[in-house]
Amino acid sequence: MQRVYGAQNEMCLATQQLSKQLLAYEKQNFALGKGDEEVISTLHYFSKVVDELNVLHTELAKQLADTMVLPIIQFREKDLTEVSTLKDLFGLASHEHDLSMAKYSRLPKKKENEKVKTEVGKEVAAARRKQHLSSLQYYCALNALQYRKRMAMMEPMIGFAHGQINFFKKGAEMFSKHMDSFLSSVADMVQSIQVELEAEAEKMRVSQQEFLSVDESVYTPDSDVAAPQINRNLIQKAGYLNLRNKTGLVTTTWERLYFFTQGGNLMCQPRGAVAGGLIQDLDNCSVMAVDCEDRRYCFQITTPNGKSGIILQAESRKENEEWICAINNISRQIYLTDNPEAVAIKLNQTALQAVTPITSFGKKQESSCPSQNLKNSEMENENDKIVPKATASLPEAEELIAPGTPIQFDIVLPATEFLDQNRGSRRTNPFGETEDESFPEAEDSLLQQMFIVRFLGSMAVKTDSTTEVIYEAMRQVLAARAIHNIFRMTESHLMVTSQSLRLIDPQTQVSRANFELTSVTQFAAHQENKRLVGFVIRIPESTGEESLSTYIFESNSEGEKICYAINLGKEIIAVQKDPEALAQLMLSIPLTNDGKYVLLNDQPDDNDGNSSEHRGAESEA
Repeated sequence: MQRVYGAQNEMCLATQQLSKQLLAYEKQNFALGKGDEEVISTLHYFSKVVDELNVLHTELAKQLADTMVLPIIQFREKDLTEVSTLKDLFGLASHEHDLSMAKYSRLPKKKENEKVKTEVGKEVAAARRKQHLSSLQYYCALNALQYRKRMAMMEPMIGFAHGQINFFKKGAEMFSKHMDSFLSSVADMVQSIQVELEAEAEKMRVSQQEFLSVDESVYTPDSDVAAPQINRNLIQKAGYLNLRNKTGLVTTTWERLYFFTQGGNLMCQPRGAVAGGLIQDLDNCSVMAVDCEDRRYCFQITTPNGKSGIILQAESRKENEEWICAINNISRQIYLTDNPEAVAIKLNQTALQAVTPITSFGKKQESSCPSQNLKNSEMENENDKIVPKATASLPEAEELIAPGTPIQFDIVLPATEFLDQNRGSRRTNPFGETEDESFPEAEDSLLQQMFIVRFLGSMAVKTDSTTEVIYEAMRQVLAARAIHNIFRMTESHLMVTSQSLRLIDPQTQVSRANFELTSVTQFAAHQENKRLVGFVIRIPESTGEESLSTYIFESNSEGEKICYAINLGKEIIAVQKDPEALAQLMLSIPLTNDGKYVLLNDQPDDNDGNSSEHRGAESEA
C-alpha cells in the first residue's frame, strides 16, 4: 500500500503486487486468527478489482493517505505496539508474583513472626492482584486485536476503491452498481465487526470490575487455615508446587513448578515448555506429610518398593491435603474404572476408606450377618495355616477393646518403655542404639526374614482369644488417622527370626523395638486389604499382671507373608527341644538355589523342571 501511495509513476506494477499480496493473506500465520473466512473471500474479490484497476495509474495522494495508508499504519503502530507493551507489563507482574511467593514459601513453620507473616501475605495478595489485572488487560487487548486486524485490512481497501472511483474518469464505467453494492456490504460487515468488538470490550470491562470487587482474602494464600474446605474425592489435581532438589551432599534448592496428574502419572511442566514431562508413576505409590527443612505443608511420595521419592511443598494446608488425597486416590487406580468420580466418592464415604490404599472396608458393618460369617469361614479354610479360625458368633467391639482406649501413632512402643524401666542402673546409650550383644539370636537363628513396614498405631486390648480384636484395632486406628488428618507413618524394617520380632531403623540400622516371639499371642493380615497386618503382644507388668497390646502395620508386600514367617518361627520354637521334629520341619520348607527358605507365595512353580530335583537333593542333604 505504501508503494501505491509513494510511487505514482509505478502504479501499474504496485497494483499488480498488491493483488498478489491480497491472495497470499490466507497463508499468513496469525496465531489469533478466527472468523477470517469472510475476510479471505472478500480479499480474493478485491484482488480481481485491483487487477482491473491496474490500467489506471493516477490517484489523489491526499485521499489515499487519509483513506488507505493511515488505517494500516495505525493498526501497526498503535494496536500491535499496545499488545506488545501489555505483554511486557504482564511479564513484570508475573516476575513480582514469583518473588513474593518465594518469600512466602520461606516462612518458617515454628515460632514464626505473625507481623512478618501478615506483611508477606499482603505482599503476595498485592502481587497476585497486580498480576491478575495486568493479565486481564493483556487478554482484552488480544481479544480486541482479533477484530481490529480484520478491520485494518478492510478499511484501506474501501478507501482505495473509493479513491479509484472518484479520481478516474473511467471509474464510473468500470465500477458498476454491483460493485457499489459489494462495497456497501463490506462496509456493513466492518460495522458489524465493530459492534462485536464493542460488545466484547464491554463484557471484559464488566468482568474486570467483578474481579476487582472480590475480597482480598481470595488472593491471600492459606486464608482459610482454620477450617479449609478440603475435597477428598479428587482423581486429578493441578497447580504450582515447590520441588525439592538436592544440589550436593547437604545442600538443597526448591523450585516452583506447575504439576498436574494425567491418568496414573504425576507430570511437571516447566515455564516456557509446550508440554509436561513425567515425574513419577503414582500407581501403588504411598504419600505422607513430612517435616522438611523447617518448611510447612510438605509431603513425600514413596515408590511401591519402599524407596523415598520426591518431596513437594504446597502453598496452603488445603492444597497440601488435597494433593495427598488425590495421589492416594490415584494410587488405588480409580481412574481406570468406568465412573471414577463416583468410585472416589464411595471409597471416601467413611474414614477408613479415606486413608486405605485398597478398597477393602466397605463391608465391615455387615460382618455380623450370617452371609458374612459364611464368607469368613470360607476364607479361613483357605488361610488356615495363617489365621486361626473365628468363632461362630463374632464378639462386640466393646468386648474386644475398651471404649475410649487411647491410640499411639508414633514408634515409641510400650514394650520398649517397659524394657527401659526394668534395666535398673544399667547405663543407657544416649543415641538410642542397641548394643551388639543384646540380640545374639540374629547370628544363629534358624529363621531370618526382613519386611518393609510402616507403623500405623498401637492400642491396648481386652482379649487375645480371637483375631477379631486385630481387625477391630485396624478399623479404629485407621479411622482415628482419617479423623485427625494424620498421614505421616514411620517406616521400619521388620526382622522375623525364630526367637523374636525386631523393628529396625532403615537409616541407622538401630533397633527401635524388640518382641519375644513367645509373647506374640495373635497375628493376622486383613482379609481384604492384604497389606495390613497386626499382632497382639502379651506384656508383663511390674505388678505381676499382664497387659495386652495390638500393633498395626502396613507392609509393601502381602501381610500373609509376615504371618507365615511368624507362624514358622513359633513352630520352630515349639520343636526346638526335639531335634528330629525340628529337622522334619525344616525339610518341609523348600529352599532356593542360594540356600534361603522360601516363604508363602514365593515358592517356584511346579512346571519348573529343576524344582522337584532341587527339593529332593536338599532333603537328602
